[in-house]
Formats: sequence, structure tokens, C-alpha cells
Amino acid sequence: MKLAVLHVPDCPNLAPLLERLGEVTSQVVTTRVIESDEDAARFGMAGSPTLLINGADPFAAGEQCGVSCRLYRDDDGRLVPAPSVQQLREAIDSWGLSGLA
Repeated sequence: MKLAVLHVPDCPNLAPLLERLGEVTSQVVTTRVIESDEDAARFGMAGSPTLLINGADPFAAGEQCGVSCRLYRDDDGRLVPAPSVQQLREAIDSWGLSGLA
């Protein structure tokens, strides 16, 4: 399983996402700084931060690629800076992949 997080420089939502991923998996998570809309489109970043599992965004909901801030919805529909631990666990599990810490 390949986990990558795409983000803009100094993204305040990067740390919460990485912390929550650390609670869910022991897999290595790579990060990539994206600084242009062209790179966002090339790498598939639909706002910062974007998690890719094996190159696919498990939280894709039709967002346009770009270097903007990205917010997620929690289980109650509230806007949050990163998916919850449970949402991340479900995303990883949906790939049929083992990786839980």
C-alpha cells in the first residue's frame, strides 16, 4: 500500500491528517509539497491536504484540483481540517489492505 499526502507549504491541516494517519496505520506516509495549480492537477491534489491511497483520493467528491485549502466533513456533517481516525480507517480498509497500527 502506498500512502501519500499532497499539501501546500505551511498547510495548517497537514499535522492533524498525519497524526490521525499515525493512529490508523504503521505504513510509511510520504508527503509532497505542491506549489502550483499545474502540479496539483498533475499529482491529483484536490486542495491541501489530500490523501492518496495507491494514487487515488478516497475522499474525492468532485473537487477541482488546485492549491487551495481543503476541508472535510465529519460523521455529523461539520467541516473539519482532516478526516477522522474512523474515516481514515474506513478509507484504508475499503482498499482491502492491511495496515492498521
